[in-house]
Amino acid sequence: MGRRRLGREIALQALYVADVARLSGADAFAIVTRREDAEADAETLAFAGELALGTLEKVEALDATIAERAANWSMARMAAVDRNVLRLAAYELGARPDTPVGVIIDEAIEIVRKYSTEEATRFVNGILDALKKAREGAPPKKKNARKKEP
Repeated sequence: MGRRRLGREIALQALYVADVARLSGADAFAIVTRREDAEADAETLAFAGELALGTLEKVEALDATIAERAANWSMARMAAVDRNVLRLAAYELGARPDTPVGVIIDEAIEIVRKYSTEEATRFVNGILDALKKAREGAPPKKKNARKKEP
């Protein structure tokens, strides 16, 4: 497994712990990374920490952005893993413009495939595709928008 993938997985684990156990980002990250047998080096842990703590710092704005594109799905209704993968990818799309959009989405889908269900991969991919368009400058589609009659 590549260092970036491992960093993203560590970040996801920290986000999940913070979300489910309602812990601070620093505490959740410390819990996830305290194992002595961890295979991550310092650079990987720094990347994971940047992603996890950055995501948690902006979680309210990220949730609003995701919810805007997730028609008929509230954040609370989403599975915890899926919700946190979406948060992580949405953060990375905004905070790491040097990382290609396709890489961020592919990594998110592979992580969802590993930690969630096959059905979740389609759900997450659909929302990330909408977020991708937002990064590229397309306005979000309005929910249930109807054309006005002349």
